[in-house]
Amino acid sequence: MELITNPRPQSMIQDTMEIKNNHSSSFIEANTQKVSLEHLQKDCIIPVWSKDNETTISHGQFIGNTMEIVQNLFPELQVNSPDIRVSHVVKGRIPSAIGKPVKELKEHEKTIYYERCGFLIDLPNIVEVINGNELSLSVGGVRAYNQENLYSRKSLEKFKVFIGFKNKVCTNLCISTDGFSNEIRIGSIDELGKQMENLFQSYNRERHLELMQRMSRYRFTEKQFAHFLGRLRMYHHMTKSEQLQVFPIHLNDSQVSVLVKNYYNCPNFGRNKDGSIDFWKLFNLLTEANKSSYIDTNLERNVNAYELINNLGNSMENGILNWYTQ
Repeated sequence: MELITNPRPQSMIQDTMEIKNNHSSSFIEANTQKVSLEHLQKDCIIPVWSKDNETTISHGQFIGNTMEIVQNLFPELQVNSPDIRVSHVVKGRIPSAIGKPVKELKEHEKTIYYERCGFLIDLPNIVEVINGNELSLSVGGVRAYNQENLYSRKSLEKFKVFIGFKNKVCTNLCISTDGFSNEIRIGSIDELGKQMENLFQSYNRERHLELMQRMSRYRFTEKQFAHFLGRLRMYHHMTKSEQLQVFPIHLNDSQVSVLVKNYYNCPNFGRNKDGSIDFWKLFNLLTEANKSSYIDTNLERNVNAYELINNLGNSMENGILNWYTQ
């Protein structure tokens, strides 16, 4: 099936005055709750490595240190308070409350920490308009204790950090490959600054914006979109060897269903009157569906959506056959 270049990309772009902003939505929604940095720092215990009782780097330390690093690296910019989402609460109690029924526990006898934490820090001074949407520069990260072996001795700890943009229309994250690292491993919080500085320096903001701007130049017809959806559903049922031959997809079947629903119903990025959809809208439908991913897989799936759309765009631009459209 041949991809179609959008002959009138400007006609696919909504007037920014008509776009419905949804300020109540979050950058991630699945099984999460919003908390404050103060809550993480004052109300949560810190997990330890069980074999040597060494403390881990807490979520509060990670976020607080990231704030300091961003302020030092971008001293001329306003740095907003972090938007923090957590999930998978781990509950406990102090020794004196052992044996007490749950309903009789007092607040000071309870302990908690969160297995997974993700956060977003906006830098509102840097705003770009891409395909009719305002995007603000943002920095964020993820820490997931489930990806550590806390039953062993202290070792290097894993963190995920990104720099990219947030679409103000619906808080969808737009993260490029060079703006994301899921393999930052550090032994102390002091090492985080150097790792983040390296990431920020390798991030090509102009190229990121250019590729996102390009997305509106290409589109799927309704028939092509339906074919694309079929390929997305086929991918996860292919053999491992077959999957290695095509571009990987990280979204699951339920998220593909959300993609279809929003194709019909999303007021900002839904289909056009003739059933077609340009790649910028498709990209935002993919990142919107990704909001249902758990914290520990969210960023990887977001980057995968960006790479997928660019893979389709490259195929169209260079006249190369693509498995998702054949």
